[in-house]
Amino acid sequence: MTTDSTASPPPGSEGADVSPGPLEEASSGAVRYWDRYVSARGTWRLHPVSRQPMEPPGEDLAAMRAGLAHPAGEVFALWPFYTAPCDGRITRRLEAEHAALALYGLHQQSRREPMHRPGVGFGAALARLREGGRFGAEALDRRVDTAANATSVASLRHRLRGLVTQLRTGGQPLDYNRLLEDLHDWHLPERRRRVRRKWGLEYYARKSEPQS
Repeated sequence: MTTDSTASPPPGSEGADVSPGPLEEASSGAVRYWDRYVSARGTWRLHPVSRQPMEPPGEDLAAMRAGLAHPAGEVFALWPFYTAPCDGRITRRLEAEHAALALYGLHQQSRREPMHRPGVGFGAALARLREGGRFGAEALDRRVDTAANATSVASLRHRLRGLVTQLRTGGQPLDYNRLLEDLHDWHLPERRRRVRRKWGLEYYARKSEPQS
């Protein structure tokens, strides 16, 4: 991957590949890490000067992967990537963003195409992976069900790690803004149930059989 560490183009840059899309702003007004590099179309943004695709630096992704083994706030190298407001306390949103960043670092590792794709929910990404036939359907079903039964963000993050590794192997991207919101909602039982239903509907939805 390129080592161009330019995080975002200067204000006022022209073109859809350069300017952030309408759903890319974090609640604090900062642009989330993956949106710095990936356009609303799911393609790499272009550097405003060289017009070459901007890819995340490998050292950034390595720092994110270090977060897989640590709770939010413990990996100093991750702090520059957080956009969640923080007053010195570890908030639910910060925990969710930490988990999403750690999983993104794992997902994007060694992939030259963007693994953040706006509009692709987590369940839908797994359904596409299942349809691809690269992994056994029954084994994948079990892993999805196990993840959906997690009761804490820490447990969910641990269980998602294996699924994201499979998504990376299959070259299947997903929407990390949506995943971040799902991780945030996982803290609350009623919202967790809604996320589970959404993932289930996306994952188990089957195309209608053609009528003879």
